[in-house]
Amino acid sequence: MQYRSIHASGPRLRPISFVTLHAIAAMGASAHAWADAPQQYAAVEFNEQFLGSGGEKVDISRFNKGQVLLPGTFRADTYVNQNWKGKLNIELREEPAGSGVVRPCFTADLLERMGVDLRKLSPESAAKLADGNVVCASLSELIPDATATFDSGEQRLDLSVPQFSMLSSARGYVDPKYWDDGVPAATLQYNANVYHSTSGGIDTNSQYLGLIGGINAGPWRFRYQGNLTNNNRGGQHYQSVQTYVQRAFKDIKSQLTGGDTFTDGSLFDSFGVRGVTLGTDDRMYPESQRGYAPVVHGIANSNAKVQIRQNGNIIYETTVAPGPFEINDLYPTGYGGNLDVIVTEADGTQHVSSVPYAPAVNALRPGHTRYFATVGEYRDPNIGIHPFVSQFTVQHGVSNLVTLYGGVIAADMYFSGVVGAALNTKLGAFGLDATQSSASFKGIGTHNGMSFRLSYSRLIEPTNTNLAVAAYRYSTNGFLTLADAVGIRQTGDDSKSNPLVERAKNRIQFVINQTLGEGGKYGSLYAMGSLTSYWNRGNHDTQYQIGYNNSWKQITYGASMVRQFVLNTGRWDNRFMVNVSIPLGFGSHAPRSTTYYQHDTANGSNSVQQSITGTLGQDNAFSYGVNGNFNDGGHNGNSVASGGGNLSYMSPVALLTVNGSAGRNFSQVGAGVSGGVVAWRGGVAFTPSMSETVVVVDAKDAAGARVTNGSGLRVDPWGHAVVAGLQPYSNNEIEINPKGLPINIALKSTVQRTAPTAGAVVEMKFETENTGRPAVMRVTQADGNPIPFGAQVVDSSDNVVGVIAQGSRIIATGLKADSGALSVKWGEAVNQKCSVRYQLPELTKGGKPNSISIADGVCQ
Repeated sequence: MQYRSIHASGPRLRPISFVTLHAIAAMGASAHAWADAPQQYAAVEFNEQFLGSGGEKVDISRFNKGQVLLPGTFRADTYVNQNWKGKLNIELREEPAGSGVVRPCFTADLLERMGVDLRKLSPESAAKLADGNVVCASLSELIPDATATFDSGEQRLDLSVPQFSMLSSARGYVDPKYWDDGVPAATLQYNANVYHSTSGGIDTNSQYLGLIGGINAGPWRFRYQGNLTNNNRGGQHYQSVQTYVQRAFKDIKSQLTGGDTFTDGSLFDSFGVRGVTLGTDDRMYPESQRGYAPVVHGIANSNAKVQIRQNGNIIYETTVAPGPFEINDLYPTGYGGNLDVIVTEADGTQHVSSVPYAPAVNALRPGHTRYFATVGEYRDPNIGIHPFVSQFTVQHGVSNLVTLYGGVIAADMYFSGVVGAALNTKLGAFGLDATQSSASFKGIGTHNGMSFRLSYSRLIEPTNTNLAVAAYRYSTNGFLTLADAVGIRQTGDDSKSNPLVERAKNRIQFVINQTLGEGGKYGSLYAMGSLTSYWNRGNHDTQYQIGYNNSWKQITYGASMVRQFVLNTGRWDNRFMVNVSIPLGFGSHAPRSTTYYQHDTANGSNSVQQSITGTLGQDNAFSYGVNGNFNDGGHNGNSVASGGGNLSYMSPVALLTVNGSAGRNFSQVGAGVSGGVVAWRGGVAFTPSMSETVVVVDAKDAAGARVTNGSGLRVDPWGHAVVAGLQPYSNNEIEINPKGLPINIALKSTVQRTAPTAGAVVEMKFETENTGRPAVMRVTQADGNPIPFGAQVVDSSDNVVGVIAQGSRIIATGLKADSGALSVKWGEAVNQKCSVRYQLPELTKGGKPNSISIADGVCQ
């Protein structure tokens, strides 16, 4: 029997598992899943008369049992109450032997890894699991009301366990023993661009190369960041930005860093240091434990439902047992707003209470502590001296109401200390601290001073007005920051003309947001501003801005006004701006038009900018933009018009960009390339986007498959892909879409999860298998009659490879040999069996068939 090839169109056919009858069998029980429930094992019986063909009957008894999983050990993604617990080895056994019933096997260690509180097991269950015993039984026999479901197709085990039997842990918690330090690897992130411009007959050429390199070895991370600049005016310059080695300590949720880094800037201004830092890494806490949110306490009289609302929105809901309860894993929410706690008892009665919630600056949850300790040399590329310096800070959440904090900086002839508190009250969130500094200088004397800071934030619920930040700081004439003190020591001068020692006196800043209508139906208003005055300078830095934003369907629009004091002219500059953005068509590739208008009162000018942006290509790999600008020149009347454009392409290995613009007496062109490289024991992979923490996918023979975690990200010809943007210490899901794979290649799993440590390079293997080649053939019996529908087809090794479908056609998959014979059987009689020979066509280039073979033949 010779075949011809038909190329698949539309969705690619995957290996077929006896398409027709297995679809029918699925109505009775899944052919791929096992459930820990007795009714799932019940046999079903199909009416054979519906499957008659040519007056003969076919034996379909093999489809009467839904329980088709075989015993064995499977490495499966394990979920407990819909929360991923890791990829664990799950053993299935036939218990009792010969029963045909396959059950999962549990040990005390396995249940503990799944989050079960072993102390709450019954004495009988504890005895069964004692001494490392393996128990293969229904989960409900160990934990009342618990169930387990295993899906072999997805390699996934789902457990449902009553909350009472689970260990208490915060939402999003991942046990540190499952954090993955990754594999030994080297990484490189790069960003290079070239620029040429001509203005007034003068040419300017510049080049830039920025590099971030890294080496990983177990929990250790070495990082280097630097850049090289070159231009035809200033020549070539290389700058080392950061060089450090880092290691995480899980038990104390901290990072140890040594080298050139920067200090934490939560209490003091951040500065560069060459030394050692040990400090808290908030990312090691689950997301529901980061930032500030109050702890909710209450008492339930029965098995009650607890619902927490904020600004009318449900942000948390759970059930609790009778007695006192505590909820300490609320996620931080935006601008705040008091929490309404609604306890609904079993009889329907409700109790409502309120908990103040306004996130103050530097506030922590009750019981949480954050600290940083740094020692080393002061580092500033613009300063020639490097005094030894140490900084220590600590913050501690005392209660829902109060967070206390403090810290010190000690350096050669300089000392500064701060103490403060963050308060969460019904009137809003307050932050108050005081800083004392003392600095001594040869020939100048000693400067002593104080600085006081007050901050406030609140959501005014009746009007939904959010005062996001309102801060005021006053510093006395003698107050100096460490940077001020080092600058004075560098110059030996604290005179009024020295720009390094501008000492702030008052600083005020605020941000206000106001939504209009329910849910912002009529848009939103915002206002922000800042004012800074100095002891040794007459003018103030002042800026205010107000604006309005709204949208209608796919159209967005807004207006704003900025008022700013310009220091070099000593005058106020007012600018009025209007913008509108409109889609030009429908669909994913529809371009978007954006128009900006601006009026500047300082010179009376009016300017208009029009731009059109969009994307093209598969996965929106191409991005483009064109723009035009016109300025009427204002009072001087010299109008200027210009235009430009840009284009970028997200290739599989790098991001490429080009741009250009031109106007009266000037022109400009530029180009750039950015991306990353990862080298590890499995090979080398390139990526257009890079981040601190990455996964390298290893999927042999899956070239071209799309990785859904990134736009346009696909497995390269060597079976690799780099997934960036992972959240360290949290569960991250990596998924491969098999669409586009050759017909004979199947992924054993398409989704995997990992909880990497910060900076890790995690190697994730997606195993593939050659499922054999598919074929469709129309066959008849030797007498010309059709073969009965549903007859079973096996190959020479007695592997079931298909069934007889409609029209006496064999639908065969998994043909491992290019030629051979297939046996067809629809009963036990001699005349209910036959054999048909086949010969598949040659493989396509590369040995990866992308077509289905089809032929006719006679079964004899």
